[in-house]
Amino acid sequence: MRTSAILGVTSCAVTAIAFIAPITASADPFTDLLCASGSAQFCPAPPPPESTPPETQACHPSYDPCLPITSDVDCENGSGDGPVYTGPVRVIGPDDYGLDRDGNGIGCG
Repeated sequence: MRTSAILGVTSCAVTAIAFIAPITASADPFTDLLCASGSAQFCPAPPPPESTPPETQACHPSYDPCLPITSDVDCENGSGDGPVYTGPVRVIGPDDYGLDRDGNGIGCG
């Protein structure tokens, strides 16, 4: 009789632990239960990594809008060889890419 009382207490403790474990809810409770069991094969795939937003890329401080810091930038429809091409930009610092040939503050304009 004493053995059955101990087993009953042990079962209750194990059950309580199973209900305390955090479970992330999704559309399918069965999948949630299997994923919480520790088996990764039942868990949904993690979301893909987010790409870097354009506003966080390195911008050359002399041009507005942002031009990348690279070996060369040329005007669209010009005779330059790139690797990057741009339309009109304001030149607000040293014209490292040589886009404002007439010195009016507008490159490729």
